[in-house]
Amino acid sequence: MSRIITLLTDFGYQDGYVGAMKGVILGINPRAVLVDISHEIEPHDITAGALVLADASGWFPSGTIHVAVVDPGVGSQRRPIVVETSRGYYVGPDNGIFSIVYERETVLRTVALENPRFMAPSVSRTFHGRDIFAPAAAFLSLGVAVDALGPPVQRGVVMRIPRPRVRGDAVWGEVIHVDRFGNLVTNISEDAFKSFVGGGDKRIWIGSERVAGLRESYEEGEEDEVFGIFGSSGFLEISMKRRSACSKLGVGRGASVRVERSLKGGVES
Repeated sequence: MSRIITLLTDFGYQDGYVGAMKGVILGINPRAVLVDISHEIEPHDITAGALVLADASGWFPSGTIHVAVVDPGVGSQRRPIVVETSRGYYVGPDNGIFSIVYERETVLRTVALENPRFMAPSVSRTFHGRDIFAPAAAFLSLGVAVDALGPPVQRGVVMRIPRPRVRGDAVWGEVIHVDRFGNLVTNISEDAFKSFVGGGDKRIWIGSERVAGLRESYEEGEEDEVFGIFGSSGFLEISMKRRSACSKLGVGRGASVRVERSLKGGVES
């Protein structure tokens, strides 16, 4: 059977970890279609893994199998699981990496990966990506039923993903991700922004730094200007033209962001 299996890890490419996982999958199902979402998640950064996975997985066809391994607790009591949703399957550690999936998709069932028939003959304490998650994904791609992989369990661990909040005449949010280009991705969605601001005036701040305003594209920004833009994920980003806003401002994830309604004339755009 030809079936899409995506891979997201914090393994990088210096070592052979990603290659080993692909070798296991193809050894079980040579016709599997393997797609890399990312292997450059910062080591052990479960939140970043959850955000990148959620941003990409929705663009794949229904029935896709997503393997996500950002797993600082490998070898501990955390469970290996597979989550079946109305759109596909998610295979990985039960450590919160599927938190956004639980919000956005209808979960049909969750099982713990405990059946040794669908694991490597010898399971390492430090490489469950190769020995548990890759085989599970490969057998799913061959049509093995989810229930065969292990017993049903309650919905997995859910991380707290920061939400924007309204205080007086301002929406307060924070930076939840920094992408490769140094764009500071906030948790303020375009819908929330428009709902709060409407067509009125607004001011955007990150920490104590006033942002120049909203731009429709990166090219619209002036040289050395920090501005706001709604990126492809649908969230407000603090960005610069051909430069890293992260480096320029010296801030990263967790930095406070606020959008104020201006009581004075003059729409900032």
